[in-house]
Amino acid sequence: MSNPLDDSNSKPFEIAQQAAALIAEKSGVAQHDIALTLGSGWAKAADLIGETVSAIDATEIPGFSAPVVEGHVATIRSIALSNGKHALVLGARTHFYEGHGVRRVVHGVRTAAATGAKTMILTNGAGGLKPSWQPGTPVLISDHINLTATSPVEGANFVDLTDLYSQRLRDLARTVDAQLDEGVYAQFRGPHYETPAEVQMVKHMGGHLVGMSTALEAIAAREAGMEVLGFSLMTNLAAGIQDHPLSHAEVLEAGRAAESRISALLAQIVAKL
Repeated sequence: MSNPLDDSNSKPFEIAQQAAALIAEKSGVAQHDIALTLGSGWAKAADLIGETVSAIDATEIPGFSAPVVEGHVATIRSIALSNGKHALVLGARTHFYEGHGVRRVVHGVRTAAATGAKTMILTNGAGGLKPSWQPGTPVLISDHINLTATSPVEGANFVDLTDLYSQRLRDLARTVDAQLDEGVYAQFRGPHYETPAEVQMVKHMGGHLVGMSTALEAIAAREAGMEVLGFSLMTNLAAGIQDHPLSHAEVLEAGRAAESRISALLAQIVAKL
């Protein structure tokens, strides 16, 4: 089946509305309040935040496709929270390096907004530039550097990104864990890892984390009027900082080792929203 977002004449917000309507029909939940994209190491949070009302195969929803990265799942879950709200957990993340275009990358965020969600929680696994951070360290994203050379915003639509990663939500997260550190996340296009020189460039630009997701999604969330909380799991020191080659296996292993702890942390934060 062709993906409707692959048509250059498609209207991405209309497709997001269609996707949201089908999610409401399949889940029986008319409106969601919070949305989460759970990257490497964060998946167990979906089991801890509340009771799953519905689990939907993402490939049945317009605009979504099965993820190609090990550690990601093709499921969209509707979860009832203890405070009466509903969360939408997006397990079908499309990365920019897959070559489907930026509209596909941000379709999950736009669909979440169309379901009514006002808060978007974006998580990822990332390389760290601070030697003091150990693999498995959760880091709040305070800002980002978009190195993809593109944007999900189309036309003369000048979106303010001043407080993109909400200070209010970062402060709330620290009421759960006062020791949480924060840093600036740099998104590269991928799928290759960054060179040591590129890592040093990010360092001189004020970055602390490097990865291949999140920034484009965060921009789309802000365009849709959502409040954004961003989290990176520091899975490894970045190229040229650690003394051995990078590998996806290392990322997965760091995620597995930290999964229970960081998922519990995120669940406690969600309970306060």
